[in-house]
Parts: sequence; C-alpha cells; structure tokens
Amino acid sequence: MAACPPPAQQFCVAEERSGHCAVVDGNFLYVWGGYVSIEENEVYLPNDELWLYEIDSGLWTMHLMEGELPTSMSGSCGACINGKLYIFGGFDDKGYSNRLYYVNLRTRNGTYKWKKITDFKGQPPTPRDKLSCWVYKDRLIYFGGYGCRKHNELSDCFDVHDAFWGGVPPQPRAAHTCAVLGNKGYIFGGRVLQTRMSDLHCLNLDTWIWSGRIHISGEKPKDRSWHTLTPIADDKLFLFGGLSSDNVPLSDGWIHSVTTNGWQQLTHLPKSRPRLWHTACLGTEGEVMIFGGSKDDLHFLDTGHCSDLLIFQTQPYSLLRLCLDCIGKNASLLKNQISWLPSKILPQVLKKITFWAAANHRQEKKAEIERQEQINVT
Repeated sequence: MAACPPPAQQFCVAEERSGHCAVVDGNFLYVWGGYVSIEENEVYLPNDELWLYEIDSGLWTMHLMEGELPTSMSGSCGACINGKLYIFGGFDDKGYSNRLYYVNLRTRNGTYKWKKITDFKGQPPTPRDKLSCWVYKDRLIYFGGYGCRKHNELSDCFDVHDAFWGGVPPQPRAAHTCAVLGNKGYIFGGRVLQTRMSDLHCLNLDTWIWSGRIHISGEKPKDRSWHTLTPIADDKLFLFGGLSSDNVPLSDGWIHSVTTNGWQQLTHLPKSRPRLWHTACLGTEGEVMIFGGSKDDLHFLDTGHCSDLLIFQTQPYSLLRLCLDCIGKNASLLKNQISWLPSKILPQVLKKITFWAAANHRQEKKAEIERQEQINVT
C-alpha cells in the first residue's frame, strides 16, 4: 500500500474568520459563519458553506449547504446535540437575530440541509449576539448576549421557561463563555457594560439554583471577554485567550479544577499566538482545538483574523496515538517498512502520514509568507 500524502492543493484550510460557530461530532470539526475584515469593512462569510476538518488526517473540505439557509452572521451561538448543529441568534446586516436553525451533520447522502425551527412552544429569547449556551440532557440553555431590549425587559438577565431558579445570578453580560461539567453550567468573564470581568459562576441545571460568585484563593486569570472555556475532564475546565480589560489580545491558558476550586496557569503555551472571538472544541483524545478568531483588538484594529488551527494537548495521548504520530512524522524514512504493519492499522497510519504532510506544508507556506513580508519591509 502506498504511503504517499495527497497533493499539496488538497492542503487547503477554512477561510480566516472571527465570531463563527464550531462544533465537534465524531471525528470531524465543523465550522460555519463568522466574518472577516476587507478594507475596513465587515464582510460576513457565505451562509451556504460548511467547512469540515477531519481530525485524524488534518484535511479540510468545504461543502455547500441547502435548505432554509440562515442569513450570513457573526456572533451566533452554535451547539451540537445528537449529530445536529443548532444555530441561534447572531448579528447580520439587518441587526440582531433570535432565529433558530439546525442541520443534520450525520447525513447519509452528503447533503447538508438547513431547517428553520418555527414550531416551538413559548417565546424565544429576545434577539442578541455574543451569547453562550449549555448543552444538558438534550436541552440548549442560552445565557446572556448583547442586543436591543425594551425597557420592561431590562430587569432579567436570564430567561428560564417553565422553571424556577434561585440564588444570586451573574450580572447581564456578553462575549462571555459557558461550559458544562456534570449537572453544573459554568460561566466565566465577559463584558458587563464597559467592564470586562473575571468572575466564575455556576448554575445547577437540575435545580436552577445559582452558586453566586465563586470565591477562589490563589492566582486566577485576569479580566477578559471573547475567550473560551472547554471541559477537558470530569472536574477540569480549560480557559484560553480573549481580550483583556486594557484591550490587549491574550494568549494565556488556564486550567480550573472544580475539586480544588483553584486555577493553574499553563506556562508552556506560545506567547505569539493570541486569540479572541475564536472557537474551542474538544477532540477525540482530549485535545482542545482552537480555530480562527483575531490576534488584534477588534475595537481599534480589525485586520488580524486567523485561519490556523491551534491544538493544545491537555492530557497524555494513548500509546497507539504516539506510535502513529511517530510513523507519520518519519514516513519518508520508514516508507519501505510501512507495508509490514498489520492491515488493521494501515488506514490510521496513512491518515497520520497525511496529517503531518499537511502540517509541514502549511508551516512551510506560512514561513515563506513571513519571509516575503520581511523582505517587503526591508
């Protein structure tokens, strides 16, 4: 069996963007929507494009979508339940949205078809963007966001239908982040009026009781918005990036342990890769995949949208994964021996060869662009 990677033209990546939606289902990362800046204008990405990243091979593909298409938007909230991507809210050329759509990601015929949900009971949340949500027991629970509300709606920061909640809720906010551990929905940071926060709260998703602000001893992350919070274990959350209260894009990473109620800063992360308004998804082996976002302060300099995928290993890989990576990295040296491997693992080996070929190609292309930019400057 040949051990050759695909041709270089297949090493494309999803277009750079911020304010998009991304979810993982099975062995794929799915990306939709968002915007880029072109000549100081905000341009929304096509609403009929769905980008797929195969985690094992590292290859991107783009699929055109059909059906009742959402408008092209940024700041929508995307979540996946049982193989379906749900999109709620967002901001488009006409303002804020409170429309809800879904698309089946596990299509059998390769056709991705949007459907607008209109046959719901009760009233939907008011139009908003930069919101977040928890997925719990096949339910989508939305919190916060930014939008235009009537005066008589300003007293509540959280809409709960057919339920009662108690405790001390967080202040109304946008550009925050949410994550679920067990039956607890956590929220960290975000922007409250003109102030960025570093507070941590949790909501019991069974009893609808808020914890109030969780008091933490020791070091903790600074105030921020447009960051991400990702569950990486039964009792741990991974915080990455965002925009600080002094408008500095952040590249720091932190792990919060619910068991010890403490934060630990990761010291080995690259300082040259700040991200804000990106997405973060948990991979099949505990890796956190950061896609897109901006490396600039979007309020004052909105040109640094990103298309690279940052992968953070948050726990040791399996021995099989380490062996496959070793073969993939050294495929040119081992090409005569690869055919000796058991037939059951050959497909995985070939995907790893493709993964590292794609990674090397993109790194070389990036280095060439940086060299050309340096030449142009000098």
